[in-house]
Amino acid sequence: MKRVIILTQLFVLTLYNCGVSSKSTSTSDQNLINDSLVVTFANTITASELKEALYIYASDEFEGREAGKAGEKKAVEFLKNHYISNNISPLQDDGYFQKIPKAYLGKNIEESNNVLAYIEGSEKPNEFIVISAHLDHEGVKNGLIYNGADDDGSGTVAILEIAEAFKIAKNNGFGPKRSILFFHATAEEKGLLGSQYFTDVEPIVPLKNIVANLNIDMIGRIDEKHKKKNNYIYLIGSDKLSLELHKLSEDTNAKYIGLDLDYTYNSDSDPNHFFSRSDHYNFAKHNIPVIFYFNGTHEDYHKPTDTPDKIEYKLMEKRTKLIFYTAWELANNEDRISIGL
Repeated sequence: MKRVIILTQLFVLTLYNCGVSSKSTSTSDQNLINDSLVVTFANTITASELKEALYIYASDEFEGREAGKAGEKKAVEFLKNHYISNNISPLQDDGYFQKIPKAYLGKNIEESNNVLAYIEGSEKPNEFIVISAHLDHEGVKNGLIYNGADDDGSGTVAILEIAEAFKIAKNNGFGPKRSILFFHATAEEKGLLGSQYFTDVEPIVPLKNIVANLNIDMIGRIDEKHKKKNNYIYLIGSDKLSLELHKLSEDTNAKYIGLDLDYTYNSDSDPNHFFSRSDHYNFAKHNIPVIFYFNGTHEDYHKPTDTPDKIEYKLMEKRTKLIFYTAWELANNEDRISIGL
């Protein structure tokens, strides 16, 4: 169904494009066409598909996805199979997994895997936009399964939907100019170890080639502060390394989505220190511009009650679309964003 809808919409856009071309396409006409295209691809990201994927990924079958445990192994197979079924390529010739050895993870954690898939850029394939989320959670404690629907099942399935949208664009002749890397990190709950291994030990992509990291960690819920006005997302880190990234982020939101961007946790004096508590931090410490997308903590944070029935799926769709639009702009802008404040 998704493919039929997208092809119908693109056919209409193509007819319009041909019409304006015969009269010589103005800049405003071409901008309208480009904007219509990206909206068409973004609209393939739906609350219903996010919900369908999350009810699987945050189910009891995955046993809380603790790093190195059987449940997490089921989770990485689920991610791998999703990319295979959507014909989205692995980053490495030997498959979708980056093996993290037990010796690196510590004596109480078994060998685990990051999951890496990508869509190659059409013009600048050696420059990468990394979209990340951690695939693990807390596992099983005292017989209770910590499903981690929001933390970070929400970020994980958001990436799957974003990847599908980029793939549909590419299949229809509108692939990104820069490559998009979909990075699912293991062992975040153990101390950001999966992303640390990728950036510090085995950076399969040279770090100098990474334009920016958009990290998604909890985007499915509403915190206490926003109970009465919930059209929001917290952004952390967007202005810490690149004011150009910060401006692009704000302009993209204003143009396409209109979420309230809350920078409360972006402050250097924030006592929660969220900037250093998710996987984007391992990119930022290497001077790679980052944005961390976050809904704030809630009553089910790191509890077995963080279940998929409590997710705000329409709001999660809107947040996921914002990330897609931002990645689209980063991937297709003529110039790479600059580092500097």
